[in-house]
Amino acid sequence: MSRAIRTAVLAVLGLVWLLPVYLLLVNAAKSPAAFTTTESWRPTDFSLLANIGEALELSGLAESAGSTLLYAVVSPALAVLVGAAAGFAIVALRLRHGFAWFVAIFGGTVFPLQMILLPLFDAYSRTGLFDTRAGMVIVYTAISIPFSAFVMRNFFSGIAHNVFEAAVIDGASTWRIFARVYLPMASSALVAIFILQATFIWNDFLLGLVLSQSDTVRPIVTSLAGMQSTYGGAQMSTVLAGGLLVSLPTVVLFLFTQKFFARGLALGQY
Repeated sequence: MSRAIRTAVLAVLGLVWLLPVYLLLVNAAKSPAAFTTTESWRPTDFSLLANIGEALELSGLAESAGSTLLYAVVSPALAVLVGAAAGFAIVALRLRHGFAWFVAIFGGTVFPLQMILLPLFDAYSRTGLFDTRAGMVIVYTAISIPFSAFVMRNFFSGIAHNVFEAAVIDGASTWRIFARVYLPMASSALVAIFILQATFIWNDFLLGLVLSQSDTVRPIVTSLAGMQSTYGGAQMSTVLAGGLLVSLPTVVLFLFTQKFFARGLALGQY
């Protein structure tokens, strides 16, 4: 009986969770002339492809997609490597004052992102990094490193220190131990961190709004938000179609990597 109740509750919660997805699909498929807020629950026609084409034309999503893909691949990859190196140094190398270094790295996440936007914008304007792809890669990498270091430190803490000592006795260098022993053992955790950070970067709006301006540099979500501005001129169904198109890559990424993601969440399983 309890199993049936649990299944029923999960089914109801699943339907509630899928309601926004249903509304997005139904209204994104409506033509601008057929879209009304009073009949948002009822499908009328199917103009999804036309709406997607109009969204690409109006917002510059195609140009922003290439830049966002660059940010969502390069920045998490760099952050994962730096975070893994930091965790390795703190745990395996037993860095002096390691916990203090960890607090210094992870302490930056204590402050809300909004607090650093103004000084960050000022620094980017002075150094010529404003509205550049290099500048966006740098800031995304910097804000991704603390979480990566936090997860990798916890993961490496679950590996016996005897593994490191045995590799040293065998004559392996520190770099070889890190690259050939610890990184392969942490592959699932590395993939999980990469997925989380890539999803965050792909969906970022605030940093792209403040630190970029041109369609070829700003992230795709920022370009999508521009469709709703005074000068965008896009109908709501077109905006929803653009939102559906923007959300697909992260869904596909998770579907193809969910096994690695699930294994990576169980820190210490290697």
